[in-house]
Amino acid sequence: MKPIGYVVVAIVAAAAGFGIYQFALAPRMNVEQPVAASGTAPTESQAVEDNEGGDGALPETLPDFTLANLEGQPQSIRSWQGKSMIVNFWATWCAPCRREIPLLKKIQAEHGAEGFQIVGVAVDFRDDVLKYAKEMSIDYPLLIGEEDGLNAVTQFGRGSLGFPFTVFTDNQQRLVLFHLGEIHPAQADVMLAAVRRVNSGELTPAAARTVAAEQLQKLPAAKE
Repeated sequence: MKPIGYVVVAIVAAAAGFGIYQFALAPRMNVEQPVAASGTAPTESQAVEDNEGGDGALPETLPDFTLANLEGQPQSIRSWQGKSMIVNFWATWCAPCRREIPLLKKIQAEHGAEGFQIVGVAVDFRDDVLKYAKEMSIDYPLLIGEEDGLNAVTQFGRGSLGFPFTVFTDNQQRLVLFHLGEIHPAQADVMLAAVRRVNSGELTPAAARTVAAEQLQKLPAAKE
């Protein structure tokens, strides 16, 4: 096993399709251990509803952080002004992250023209990300960071979070939705529709969260 710069603690809630990975920075050592833990992964509705206020609440707008892009140049996550952002935090060693990449590519291909922009934020070793991105022909922008990638995660007010997790913004970069775990096609349809209604002025971000939570809760459980 190659050395890594942080300890990965993996809690997999297979029934709900969530891979929860908690990080702590540590000296380089050969550690990548899944461990059992108590508690359950949040449901889709909880993952949306807990955007509302209270401790650990998400910021109202997309935090501004800068990481290296595929070309090695620093780039701000706010570079895509006027776009409805779908910011996906992932890592090459995360199985649910890998599974959802084809869907993310499909969303970008089918909905990019209407203003949706997927950006992958890889919290991983740069060489590993570059190799995997080439293998998977990832055609949406990627930002890459190790410790600075973890620092970007903390700007969402949650400390250590699970991977994958994805945030959806409207075209003013206001945070509309937060999803912890692998995104499945039916879930993506609900969340994209909610963002469209915010962009049109039909719903506020808070109202869109409530509507999306109700719709997500009614979806049949996704098959792994």
